[in-house]
Amino acid sequence: MLGVFDSGFGGLTVLKPIHERLPRLSTIYLGDNARAPYGVRSQEEIFHFTLQGVRFLFEAGCPLVILACNTASSQALRKIQQEILPREFPDRRVLGVIRPAAEYLAENSRRVGILATPATVSSQAYVHELQKLCPDMLVSQLACPGLTDLIESGRQDTPECKQLIARFAQELLAKDQMMEQVLLACTHYPLVWLPFRKAIPGVIDVLSQGDLVARSLKAYLLRHPEIDGQLEKKSQKTFFTTQDQYISKLASMFYGSTIEFQKA
Repeated sequence: MLGVFDSGFGGLTVLKPIHERLPRLSTIYLGDNARAPYGVRSQEEIFHFTLQGVRFLFEAGCPLVILACNTASSQALRKIQQEILPREFPDRRVLGVIRPAAEYLAENSRRVGILATPATVSSQAYVHELQKLCPDMLVSQLACPGLTDLIESGRQDTPECKQLIARFAQELLAKDQMMEQVLLACTHYPLVWLPFRKAIPGVIDVLSQGDLVARSLKAYLLRHPEIDGQLEKKSQKTFFTTQDQYISKLASMFYGSTIEFQKA
């Protein structure tokens, strides 16, 4: 099975496009809702929590895990890939969501904006990836503190959230009026794509990550048949949360249909 890990519900916006592009792929999703959001935590905490999630999915039989969380991808992925996997899990793989999005932006833009959590912005992960792929890329970043919390608690349609989005959009545009694309670099942000679209001029593309990651995963599996061959193809979908077991209307909003969680 393919493992997909997120700090909460946001990774469901990545999982859904994966199911649409690779419908036979069996998946296990783990949301660490009990300790969300990650974006305001220390790097040490983020690494520790992410590694726990990866270990859980490995133990559940996943040879490949996607960190469907920008914060976890920016703060924990490299250390897991370089230090943990060679020592403990040499036959397993962990991928993130930053590289696929960066590759798409590098192919299609030269001036981009990044809206993300404070932890993702402070890591400079997107800046580093984009400048490796395209050294003359102009990148404008803006941290959006508090936005993930509002979305995770189901308050994305409130006046408070809309005012916050309008302010973040204005602050990003103040950095560069000539941006060609803006990436919503948090997997929670697709739920507020429309308010961002309305707040950012239509000449600028506003992108979510889910389909970019799903497309990249499909290409990765074609390049790595040794990994693809280990993935179960029975269309089974299992969902875990670190909170008490429940069926969440909010989770269903992220995914697009009803989800039943098991307690991890």
